[in-house]
Amino acid sequence: MSKLERNWQYAEQYPGETDAIVRARRLSLELGLEPVSRSTAAQLSALTALTRAQAICEVGTGVGVSGLALLRYVPEATLTSIEIEPEHLREARTVFAEAGVPSSRQRLIEGDARHVMQRLNLAAYDLVLLDAEPRLLLEHFEHALGIVRPGGCIVVPGVFAHGRVPDPAARDEATVACRDLLALVAESPAIAPTLSPAGDGVLTLVRLDG
Repeated sequence: MSKLERNWQYAEQYPGETDAIVRARRLSLELGLEPVSRSTAAQLSALTALTRAQAICEVGTGVGVSGLALLRYVPEATLTSIEIEPEHLREARTVFAEAGVPSSRQRLIEGDARHVMQRLNLAAYDLVLLDAEPRLLLEHFEHALGIVRPGGCIVVPGVFAHGRVPDPAARDEATVACRDLLALVAESPAIAPTLSPAGDGVLTLVRLDG
């Protein structure tokens, strides 16, 4: 194992999680879902605390791992979370209830995020998390850019596409979509991007003023 691999493994094992997130993570795995990694969840928790996010939107509820992480340190924040799979949304409601998250802090919406986000208020969110179907990433990003406020951020976990993005031979649809997004935001004067190797890669995009 190389030094970089040891560093990555240590970082993944380092952050502690609440009992509620641990239970949600276990349930995700039982259902065959791939939740954000521990280090990614820790970054989400720290980012909402750092930015003092009050209005958060999430595409891809799963069963609530990332949602609980987003709300962990911001007790007054509200979460709008969009999930296309009704079974996952039912489990997420139970997970949030068991974690003690009041209904006033959560709005769980069943539906296709491409349609739901068009109905959300423009520039109304401090942070938007895109954790859904990779092949739809560019469409989701376009809508997210409209609903996030200037100075707010868009976060995309899993942007390495299971390690395929750095491999020039990988040409599947999901990998190409991630590469296209990375290329697009790297050249945009309206966005300040940063790419972290946490988990399977975390892309954080700050929407600049103007």
